[in-house]
Amino acid sequence: MGNMKRTHWIVLLSTAISVLTTEAAAQTPLPKVTGPIVVTPGSFPFLAADRNLQPVDLKKKGYVEEEFIVSGTANVYDWTADGAVTAKTANVPYGTRILVRRPASSANFSGNVVVELLNAVRRVDWAWMWGYTQDSLIERGDAWVGITMPAAAQSLKTFNGSRYAALTFANPASVPCPGARGGAAADEEGLRWDMISQVGALLKSSVAARPLAGLRVQAVFLTTGQSPDLITYINAIHARATVDGGKPVYDGYLIKQPAAPSRINQCAAAPPRGDARQTIKGVNVPVIAIVAQGEVIAGLPFRKPDSEDPGTRFRLYEVAGASHIDWAAYTALPSFPDQSAAGIMPQGDPTWPISARCEPDIRLDELPLMTYIFDVAFANLEQWVRKGTPPPRAPRVQVNDEAAATASIATDAAGNGIGGVRSPYVDVPTAAYLTTSPGPGNCREFGHKVPMDSARLQALYASDKIYADKIAKSVDDLVKARWLTESSARRIKQELTTR
Repeated sequence: MGNMKRTHWIVLLSTAISVLTTEAAAQTPLPKVTGPIVVTPGSFPFLAADRNLQPVDLKKKGYVEEEFIVSGTANVYDWTADGAVTAKTANVPYGTRILVRRPASSANFSGNVVVELLNAVRRVDWAWMWGYTQDSLIERGDAWVGITMPAAAQSLKTFNGSRYAALTFANPASVPCPGARGGAAADEEGLRWDMISQVGALLKSSVAARPLAGLRVQAVFLTTGQSPDLITYINAIHARATVDGGKPVYDGYLIKQPAAPSRINQCAAAPPRGDARQTIKGVNVPVIAIVAQGEVIAGLPFRKPDSEDPGTRFRLYEVAGASHIDWAAYTALPSFPDQSAAGIMPQGDPTWPISARCEPDIRLDELPLMTYIFDVAFANLEQWVRKGTPPPRAPRVQVNDEAAATASIATDAAGNGIGGVRSPYVDVPTAAYLTTSPGPGNCREFGHKVPMDSARLQALYASDKIYADKIAKSVDDLVKARWLTESSARRIKQELTTR
């Protein structure tokens, strides 16, 4: 009798473990897809490339742009401090849209797909990473896919109610969150996690109507212009998102400015400071995190060691001289007329799309450094995923009094940051690149430069030829060490030696 009971419990325990394992590793269901959605003079995609703040003619570059509606069902999850993820509400309908930019000819497709979670900080879709990396993506022949997130869905419906009628993230709960004033929220942002997984699975699928049909997809990467959602996705959702054979939906991640993860549903709190969920979790695909010098101090709690171990492949690149954001990101904002048509009042003007000017005025295009770093980071991530070639390691940017509230960046004689990922701008300097600017609002996030005077330039570089030779050596060394792509190297040499 005792043996029978013991056998019974063993069977029950084995069954429970099997159920839990199956649930965690269940294959991601494929959503329904409709499209490409027809484009007419009166109905066109919001955030279309030719209607960005800086328009892009994709046809001239051998690319096409298509828009699809993606719909399915998603779970709303809870995420506890011990890292456990459970379904709070299952199988809730959602609908979103994806914007696809791909080579017109399959012969020019690299096999890589870069999926971007579109930034919704202004309540409209904003393609930060497309702004930074569009030239290199097109040069390589990569496909790019932008996903509309819940916070921007209403602005699309305002922009074109019939085109975007299917967009929905309706809250399945009929009661408000505990402690909330008023009724239940109209939308549930927690539906985005399964949506993200299902879009990735769709791109890898063999469904006839899928986006990228006719192209051989070999690797799908996930990125975003801000990282809280990406940290939550990696830490809480990645292990649950698989395709055929238990392979991961996303083959690698590129994170801009790792920070605290976002909340997992609209009633939850974001993991607090010191919570284990704030650390980027080791997963079974490579992760590269990029931190501008202007983000280093705020990012100190999120530093973690580089690793080549199969379950924790990770690189952290802190970029000397770089600020949080620059003009490249703003080029991929929707045009001012389209923002207005979406019910959002544009900030500033097209030359300065921010509410308040800095004091004194600065330029947003002083240093295109982050574009070059993202370009090589994607190239290195692809090599890591597809060929198993680990990227180079970089020292961290040096910080004075790192453990103190007064921590600051250590700078060299030119006023530029010491350590980190280097560039000709800081290694062969003609200016101090400051990563913050005086003035209201966002000015603290914008960099500006303080040029050296002629006497100091003469002392450092006695002739234009000496300066050009130093630039050439710096660039060539960085290419050899895989800190710049060949294409970036050509652009930097042109920029720094012909002005």
